[in-house]
Amino acid sequence: MQPRVKCLLVDDLDENLLALTALLQRDDIEILAARSGVQALDLLLSHEVALIILDVQMPEMDGFELAELIRGSERTRHVPLMFVTAGNRDEHRIFKGYEAGAVDFLYKPIEPRMLLSKADTFFQLHRQKQQIAQELQQRT
Repeated sequence: MQPRVKCLLVDDLDENLLALTALLQRDDIEILAARSGVQALDLLLSHEVALIILDVQMPEMDGFELAELIRGSERTRHVPLMFVTAGNRDEHRIFKGYEAGAVDFLYKPIEPRMLLSKADTFFQLHRQKQQIAQELQQRT
């Protein structure tokens, strides 16, 4: 059995969190859900995550602001961020997302197979990184 990895979902709407959880949930994936940037940062203090799927449009702290805080922390700066938005396809927003450290920028409604394929790639990379770290640790 593959090691279990964690995925953090950040969205201010419960229905979006439920939909993403239903799509991504399986035995080898643990889903963490946050309804705000502050909740997301709290979860990141105590959990190592393989991927963060982050809504752009949230009250108080939007996804871009949260991404900057995540990138500003040594502990979380290398966690892949995937932005999700229901907003218009605006090149400025897309570039802003990539400048904030996103590895991808998806528009709602999300094509489930595409999201799963992309997420699985990051989960597998995380597992490989953990395995390499374990092997290095055993050698010393």
